Order: sequence, then structure tokens, then C-alpha cells
Amino acid sequence: MIHEKVENVIIIGSGPAGDTAALYAARADLTPLVIDGITPGGQLTITTDVENYPGFPDGIQGPDLMEKLRLQAERFETRYVSGTVTSVDFSKRPFKIEVDEEDTYYSRSVIIASGATAKLLGLQSENELMGRGVSACATCDGFFFRDKEVVVVGGGDTAMDCVRTAVRQNAKSVTCLYRRNRENMPGSMREVFHAEEEGINFSWLSVPTKFKGVNSHVNIDVAEVALGKLDASGRMIPKILLNKTHTLKADLIIKALGFNPENIPKMFNEPKLKITNWGTLKIDHNTMMTSEEGVFAAGDIVRGASLVVWAIKDGRDAAESIHKYLIKC
Repeated sequence: MIHEKVENVIIIGSGPAGDTAALYAARADLTPLVIDGITPGGQLTITTDVENYPGFPDGIQGPDLMEKLRLQAERFETRYVSGTVTSVDFSKRPFKIEVDEEDTYYSRSVIIASGATAKLLGLQSENELMGRGVSACATCDGFFFRDKEVVVVGGGDTAMDCVRTAVRQNAKSVTCLYRRNRENMPGSMREVFHAEEEGINFSWLSVPTKFKGVNSHVNIDVAEVALGKLDASGRMIPKILLNKTHTLKADLIIKALGFNPENIPKMFNEPKLKITNWGTLKIDHNTMMTSEEGVFAAGDIVRGASLVVWAIKDGRDAAESIHKYLIKC
């Protein structure tokens, strides 16, 4: 279906950056249209406690925060469309945006706030056992932590959130695999000490090399993790030099490796928007505009995985810049 109306602004993505941009654009009487994307509400919809967002002294659940942001944007007549952007044409005005290869929309300006996706290990067994004991979402699978042997892969903030969630859900045991040694772990070592006091095990200088499954008559479910051991410089130690094979029993494996920005070239074919060396969308940070005039960006697509307050700021700044841009057009 082709929608002939030319929108003032279309926002791609409905996470905190997209919803905030919609709120401010709506209050500026731009009647924005938001295209939800693959994960309506963004990564916060798979996050439990958000304890560092101002105004909530007792914290707030991620899904609850996103519901409030959406309702606030809708109050000022923001419209939402379910679907995923499959192609765009930024070569002429108005911009052309295709959703799910079925619906076509036109707009005078665009804000890209499509967020980030979970990083992968790249193991064949990772894909084979995904959803059968291997997960990238601690919150989604938190129900299954109880009385289970949980292995968390990663050592940053995402991993620490996962191990805390596992402990709160009364996991039988929690082991965190980390590819560096204890002294080189980023962030506060106080968090590691607290985690160890809560009964969490850390396997330093370790990486998963294979997830092994067992046939449970219905599915092939994860059973253990084969580990590769690293030296202090981060190089893999050949198996022949190891005295034994390193494995861990596991009922549930959570990959907590952080997130990658969405693959920009796949979504935006012509023209290709400029990206940074880190794979994020390149913008003018004063205006939030990309290398294409009239196309703006905000949130994790610009910063990589980041704090929600930065996404909120980006969304607000992008909406304000679009208001100024449209007045001049």
C-alpha cells in the first residue's frame, strides 16, 4: 500500500531515543509517525530493573518505562506503525520509506533510532542451541533460572546485570566466563567482590569454544560448555599444552556480550550513510544530522550500547534539530 501523504517526520525505531524524539516532535506540532521496528520499545523491553533513571528512587522495570514513554508520546498525537523498514530512498525529496516490503511512506525528514542488536560469539552450536538453553536475554529467560546451573558469558555491565538477575531468581549456581584476568576486568572491582560474596563463580581467561547439547526426547537442550583457556596476553592456549579438558555443566547459557549497532549498509542502500570506525552512524553532534541532509539519528545507532539517559537526550536533540530544519525548508 502506498501512503500518499507526506509526513513531516518519520522516526525509525521505538526505543527510548525514538519515543523521546516522537514526544518532542509531537509537542512541536509535527505529528510524527513512528515505525516500531523489530523490537517495539527497544532493548529496555528486555531489561528488568532500571535503577539509574532520574525520577524513580525505587527503580522502574524497563518495559514499564517504555510503556510510559509511548503513552506520553501518543498523548500528543504521535502515531505508531508496526513493522520493520526494509528499504529507503534518500536520493530525492520527499524521502521514501518501505515497511515490510508492503507499505510505502513519504516524509520530509527522518530520524533513525533503530538501536542495537546483541553481539554473537560466532559458534555453530550457538545457533543450534539458541532458545534451547542458549539465550541473549537474561530477563526473557529469567523464569528458568530457578534451581538451574547458569553460565554467563561476558564481563562488562551487561554480564554483571545478568549474574545479579540469576542470583535473584535463585539459580542453583552461577558462573561468569571472562576472557581477561581479574586485574584487567573493566569497571568497579567492588562489583566483582560483591558478586563473589553472593556465591557467583568467575572463570578468568576463559572463552566458550562449543556448547554441547543432550537429547531430551523432545529437544536437544544445552548440557555443558567446552572452554578454551587463554594466556595473560589473551591468546588461546593450545589444547596439547593443557593438562585437562575444561568444561562446565550448564542448564542455561546467557550471552552477555553487549550490543552492536544495526548494520547500517543493509538497511540504507542508496545513498550509503557514512559510518564511524566503530560501526555507528556518523552524525554532526551539534545537530544529530547524518551525512545526508534531512536524515537525523539518535540513540544506540549513534553511540553503540549506551545509557538510557543518553538515548533520551539524543532523541530530544534530534527532534529539536528537525523542527529547526523544517522551518528553513
